[in-house]
Amino acid sequence: MVDQPARPPSAQPAVPALAWVLLAAAGTFALTMGARQSMGLFLGALNTHTGLGLASISLAFAFGQLWWGLTQPLAGMVADRVGPGRVLVCGVLLVAAGTALIPHMHSTAGLILAIGVLAAGGAGMAGPSVLMAATTRLVPAERRGLATGVVNAGGSFGQFVFAPIAQAITAAAGWAAALQTLALMTLLALPAAWVLRGQGQGAATTAGVPRQTTREAVAQALADRSYRLLAAGFFVCGFHVAFLATHLPGVVASCQLPPEVGAWALAMIGLFNIVGSFGIGWAIGFQHGRWPMKRLLSLIYATRAVAVLLFVLAPKTPGVMLAFAAVMGLTFLSTVPPTAGLVARFFGPAHMGTLFGLVMVTHQIGGFLGAWLGGKAFERSGHYDWMWFADIALAVAAALLHLPIREQRPPLPAAASPTA
Repeated sequence: MVDQPARPPSAQPAVPALAWVLLAAAGTFALTMGARQSMGLFLGALNTHTGLGLASISLAFAFGQLWWGLTQPLAGMVADRVGPGRVLVCGVLLVAAGTALIPHMHSTAGLILAIGVLAAGGAGMAGPSVLMAATTRLVPAERRGLATGVVNAGGSFGQFVFAPIAQAITAAAGWAAALQTLALMTLLALPAAWVLRGQGQGAATTAGVPRQTTREAVAQALADRSYRLLAAGFFVCGFHVAFLATHLPGVVASCQLPPEVGAWALAMIGLFNIVGSFGIGWAIGFQHGRWPMKRLLSLIYATRAVAVLLFVLAPKTPGVMLAFAAVMGLTFLSTVPPTAGLVARFFGPAHMGTLFGLVMVTHQIGGFLGAWLGGKAFERSGHYDWMWFADIALAVAAALLHLPIREQRPPLPAAASPTA
């Protein structure tokens, strides 16, 4: 009798193990993103409480957008080397601390510290670059598309749940109590760090690809035209997302609609982003390249341009506001799985945290401008029209930018070749 060969340790994980990985990553993203994306509900209360003015408070939110992006490549680099577990623990604790401190800040600098440095920095450490990289390493290659869609949907679910909860607590006990509750809820993500702890792979060799240092991987990525185009398109995504997350309740107020419409509009974005995230994950995970990821990204940005144009032309009623939020929700973060998928396809999983984190930096530079310019535009003109026009123009540009992307691994530089 011939002995059966033992199953290799690297074989596909069992379904329960895969389910735990997805639950941990999606749950962490739900809790950190839910708290962060609900901050726009407190813009008016902070303005009344501090008397700083909308532009100054928007600056704190805008700095948070930028800092959230800047922390991601650094957090990804550390997670690539030592594993994501400790990075996620630090991130969750910082989100909770920053959110809890917001009601105690009365100056622009204080709000920048609480919102922009602590809460946003912690959310960056427990954000997409670390979570997507951890998931990419822990699930089989053929399930990565669906897995990133599930993780991304977790962030959307958090927004869907947190916004109505925050609005209800604000109505019952005040905005400060709502923020304290959000801070406590984020701590529920701490056990997920143990599930996702993994191992550092910064110097790993994968699928016959020669070993690279982090510096070599970054240099190769920045020299690749497709990677740069991908990052430029993600800049536009950040502009859209941050403007809506920060100023959609203000848009509702400027249209003289009840504040509950603003909370439900944010919730609708989160709810329909779950649909969009699952849909895009299915498209890139089960179609086996039938729908190129670059074309899916172009379609998403084109849809945004059409949706914003129709919203600008339509009467501003609660039904129109919620319908617009639903359409934008379908495209809100559905850019993340194909963007992460292209980075993984270009360069493999070994430096995924670092390289996707760098793309997130451009996303958050756009986010900084979307949050800050939204406040400046409203203070100067009393409306958001110019921001909507900028949204349309940028969405059209992003749709065109993705078309020249080449969806294959770029050639390795000579310094990294096997003979070298």
